[in-house]
Amino acid sequence: MGAGAASIRRRPVGRLDGREVEEFVLDNGRSIELAVIPYGGIVSALRCPDRDGRSANVVLGLESLQDHVQRKANFGTLIGRYANRIAGGRFTLDGRTHQLPRNEGGANTLHGGPVGFGARWWDTSALPPTNDGSVAIELALISEDGDQGFPGRLELQVRYTLTPRDEWRIDYRAVCDCATVLNLTHHAYWNLRGAGSALGHRLQLAASRFVAVDRALIPEHERPVDGTPFDFREATVIDARIREGHEQIVRAGGYDHHWVLDGEGVALKPAARLEDPASGRVLEIETTEPGIQFYSGNFLDGSLVDSDGRTLRQGDGICLETQHAPDSPNRPEWPSTVLRPGAVFSSSTLQRFSVSAIGGGKSAAQP
Repeated sequence: MGAGAASIRRRPVGRLDGREVEEFVLDNGRSIELAVIPYGGIVSALRCPDRDGRSANVVLGLESLQDHVQRKANFGTLIGRYANRIAGGRFTLDGRTHQLPRNEGGANTLHGGPVGFGARWWDTSALPPTNDGSVAIELALISEDGDQGFPGRLELQVRYTLTPRDEWRIDYRAVCDCATVLNLTHHAYWNLRGAGSALGHRLQLAASRFVAVDRALIPEHERPVDGTPFDFREATVIDARIREGHEQIVRAGGYDHHWVLDGEGVALKPAARLEDPASGRVLEIETTEPGIQFYSGNFLDGSLVDSDGRTLRQGDGICLETQHAPDSPNRPEWPSTVLRPGAVFSSSTLQRFSVSAIGGGKSAAQP
C-alpha cells in the first residue's frame, strides 16, 4: 500500500466450509487498501492512515475464517434479503402472508434469517480499472424462490469500488421474477482507532428523527431527536449520553436504532460523519437510502476474538448501516421495500476516508 498504481491482487487465506478461500485485495495506489473474501462478501480488512501516516485496519474481523460460519456474527458481511428485523418473521404482500424463519430468540427474523446473504458464497470477480484509476470487484448471487421464506427468484449484483479519492463505494442492483421485499446493507464494525473502544469516537448523523423501539427492538413510531440522547445533528462523543438512563437506550442496551435521514430523492446525500480524535481518522458516509441504523456494539460480550487476537467487548466496534427502516413490510406508511417484476432495485453508499488536522481536514492520501 502506498504511492503507485491502483491494483487488485488475490491471495489464498485458508479453507472455509470445505472450500479454498481467496482474498481479493483492492489497493487505490495511494493510502487505502480493502480486503474482501467471497463468503458473505466479507470485508476482512480496510486499512487507512492516521494523521501521522501510520496505517491500521479500521474494521473488526474475526480470529479465524471458521468463526464466520460457526458464530454467525455478521462481521463485515453483506446483509439480505432483509436487513434488520421483521416482527414475528411475517409479512403480507399482495394479499399473501409469508412466514420466515424466526432466528432472533424465536420471535423475529433478523438480517434475512439464519442463512442470510452474509452466510452465502458470492461469485466474485475483479473488474478492469476505470479511466479515473478506480479499482472494483463485482459480487453476484442468485437467491431462489422461497429462500428463507421470501418469494421470488432474486438476481443480485454488488460492486465494491475503491477510488483514488479515498472512497469505498458500494453499489447494489437486483431484479426479481415476482413481487418480493428487499432491504440490503453492509454490516461493517468500525473502529477508526484500530483497537480498543470506539465509544470515544465523535459521531454526527444527518437526521432529525429516529425510530423508537419496543423491548424486542421492533419499531413503534418515529420521534424527533430534539432534547434526547439521539440528537447527533452536531458531532457528539458516542458515550457522552449512553448512560443517561433514557428508556430507549435501556431497552437496547445502548444504541441500536434507525435514524430517518433528512433530505429526499435518490441522489447521494449526507448520512454520517465519524471521527476518532486520537488518530485523526475520519469516515464520512453518503447514501441513496432513506435511513441509517446506528448500533453501538452492545452485544459484544467477550466471547469473540478479533483477527489480532484481542477479545472484543461492548463498544469495541460500531455499525452505521444505510438501509430502510426495520419491519417496513408491515408498516405501509413508511418508504416501501417492495421490488416488483420488471423493476430494478438500485442503491448506493459512499464511504469517504480522510484525516482531521488543526484548522480542518484533509484527504487521507495527501502528504
